[in-house]
Formats: sequence, C-alpha cells, structure tokens
Amino acid sequence: PAIHAGPGVSQHPSAPLPAADATPSRADEIGGLDWDELEFRVAKCKACGLHATRTQTVFGVGDRSASWLIIGEAPGEQEDLRGEPFVGRAGQLLNEMLRAIGLARETVYIANILKCRPPRNRDPDRTEAESCEPFLHRQIALLKPVIIVAAGRIAAQNLLKTTTPIGKLRGSVHRYQGIPLVVTYHPAYLLRSPGEKRRAWDDLQLAVKTFREQQQQKGNVVSSCSNGSIG
Repeated sequence: PAIHAGPGVSQHPSAPLPAADATPSRADEIGGLDWDELEFRVAKCKACGLHATRTQTVFGVGDRSASWLIIGEAPGEQEDLRGEPFVGRAGQLLNEMLRAIGLARETVYIANILKCRPPRNRDPDRTEAESCEPFLHRQIALLKPVIIVAAGRIAAQNLLKTTTPIGKLRGSVHRYQGIPLVVTYHPAYLLRSPGEKRRAWDDLQLAVKTFREQQQQKGNVVSSCSNGSIG
C-alpha cells in the first residue's frame, strides 16, 4: 500500500538550515587575502572613525619576504602625508638602529598597529586597535617573519595583550603566534630620551641573538651582525 505523509508533514525534503557561522567574519575574509588584495582592503577601510580624519592609510613598507618585522604604534603627521611608516626623524633613527645590527631598511618589513593616524598623535583606543588587528595579523601570516621587534609601549602591549609596562617587557623573548618577539623603545621616545639608547642597543642585541638561534635551529648559520651602537 502507498504510504502517505501524515498531517502537517511535508512530502518534500526540507532544505538544510544554514550553519550559524555560514557568513564569514571580517577577520576570516581578511585572512584569505593576498598582499595586493590586503593593501587594497586597507586603503578602503572604514571600520573605525579614523578614516574620517586620515589623509591616507599607511599599509607598511619593505621586503615582503623579510625575516625581520618591525612593528610600531601608528602613523604620525609625516607618515599620514607620505603613506609610509617611520619617516622623519624617528624613521632616520630607526634606520640607524637597523644599520647598527647590519640591516638595511629595505631588507626588513615595517608596519604599525594602526593603519591610520590618530588625531593629534594620541594613543590608539581599543576599538581602533581591534579594527586594525586582522590586517596586521594577515600581514604577519603572509610575511612569516623569523623575528618580530615591537617598537614602543603601544606596539608591545597590543601584540602581547598585556598592560605590563614596557620596562618589564624588555629584556625577554616573548612569542606572538609562535614567532619570537623582542620589545624595545620607539625611536621617537629615544629622540626625547637619548639616555635610553644604551638599553635599546641591548634590546637589539637580544633580537640578533634570538634571530641567530632561530636560524641555527633551521640548520642555517648566519654571519655575525655588526658590533656597534646607536648614534
């Protein structure tokens, strides 16, 4: 005998319900972008209020296959105008710091926690940092650096998700998603407090030591970096 559907029962199979997470999150979408797509997405970003006051976004600069990643805080006035991180006097000092350990600016990659300048160079707020985080996260995933140097309190605390003062974060090797991370002072701070350059030099030496160890673990013995000091 034929079997009939009972009252209230559909005779057609129902479509599967969509999964709760079927729509990819913003972070998931960004996580699938290549370098050019990511830079385009950053340039069009309006995820926080900083888009209304910026001249342009500051994506990052340098060798996209670099072993060293330098991360600062946010663009300043000159960076906002030129579209490049660490320019002006702070950028010149960063270049000197890199040269002191045998690196050229062109051989590292440089980025910031924020891609837009906060008005009057104020500290980034939590919402702004969280809005930019997927972009930096993707840059790091694409770059696959051997070591990260966090320059300044804002960069260090945001990357390490801590409120610990920079003085206590210095001198240790931390980890960001498994990548060794060394904390040092921001070049702009060193311009205001030149007496701290000695400590910054110690930080760079720790970074070099950590980099060598990472390379040796891969079976690659790297040539020694220059001995010197920060001008």
